[in-house]
Amino acid sequence: MKKLKIAFICIYSHPSICGVWSRVYNLSEMLIKKGHEVHVFSTNIIKGTSENSSSSQVCNGIKIHRFSPKASFGENVRFWNFSSELEKLNPDFIVAEVYRHPHTSLALKVAKKLNKPCFLVTHAPFVEPELRSRLGNFIANFYDRFYGKKIINKFDKIITITSWEIPYLSKLGVNQKKLVYIPNGIPERFFMKKRTKGKYLLFLGRISPVKNLESLILAMPSVIRNYPGIKLRIAGPSESDYLKKLMDLVKELRIGKSVEFLPAVYDLDKKIDLIDSSEIFILPSKREAMPQSLIEVMSRGKIVIASDNKGSSEIIDDGKTGFLFKVSDSKQLADRINYCLDRKNSIVLSKIRKNAIIQSKNFKWSKIFTKFYNLLK
Repeated sequence: MKKLKIAFICIYSHPSICGVWSRVYNLSEMLIKKGHEVHVFSTNIIKGTSENSSSSQVCNGIKIHRFSPKASFGENVRFWNFSSELEKLNPDFIVAEVYRHPHTSLALKVAKKLNKPCFLVTHAPFVEPELRSRLGNFIANFYDRFYGKKIINKFDKIITITSWEIPYLSKLGVNQKKLVYIPNGIPERFFMKKRTKGKYLLFLGRISPVKNLESLILAMPSVIRNYPGIKLRIAGPSESDYLKKLMDLVKELRIGKSVEFLPAVYDLDKKIDLIDSSEIFILPSKREAMPQSLIEVMSRGKIVIASDNKGSSEIIDDGKTGFLFKVSDSKQLADRINYCLDRKNSIVLSKIRKNAIIQSKNFKWSKIFTKFYNLLK
């Protein structure tokens, strides 16, 4: 294949921690290894913080172009204009990340002007109505009905990262011939390092309201009563107001000695070491599209416990590769944790760990990249 110039359009880039950027970063690295040129167009906002990044940067060969948003609607909808820079670049392929976002429509507009192929990666934005505000639901429904249906088939390929979102896309009238399922993946490094046994409970990810960490903290008193020496580690970039709320709750429950807040970990080997220091990983989110953290932890042979939102339920086979609990049900979560800490269940848990490792191998980036790369040929 000739050397290609590929542009990814996504709202956040390095050093943000989010599933969208992780996907773009890993695919970009592998494209560069194949000899292609990769550019990323994003905002200059570092997700989950009030900080901004520089206007440009080269990150492991990826050329990142950043722009200040002109307006915002919530945390994830930003209005920013990159069209003139994208036109100057004149890439061979444009990949727009996340359906319903202004930048994907703008990317499509530029692609049509340049007569270049444009792919849309949907990223499962089909949130349950109760998790959105009334205004948010109105805007989403209005967009789908009067705009989304008109433009979605103008993309050359529509890439879905989950199976559960396919029925939603079918309702939009997506041309099934354009629809391709390519999930998120994890680096080979997760399978290469020697696995070690840990002792902590762990949450690893953004410390933000959507992660519903108060339900995990509320489960801890019951766990501590049964296992007084247990400790929960909560690691990741934090939204300051939400972090304070969680710390106040820990203080109110008088469990400060059993809960530790850690900063974000960006280095891959250090991240794996943190996962290995734990034995049980908990993801109590209100919603997840396709939680990459679950796959990462499963690859290390750890027990995963997650709320039964659509994304986590697609990855975890309850009782076979991990455990599910009802969203926000702290009592059920405590019961799941207590079960996993009980040595009487060690044989069952050992089988679950092995099943989790086997399943996680389906999500190696090397496997997933091949399917994406074939779209460029």
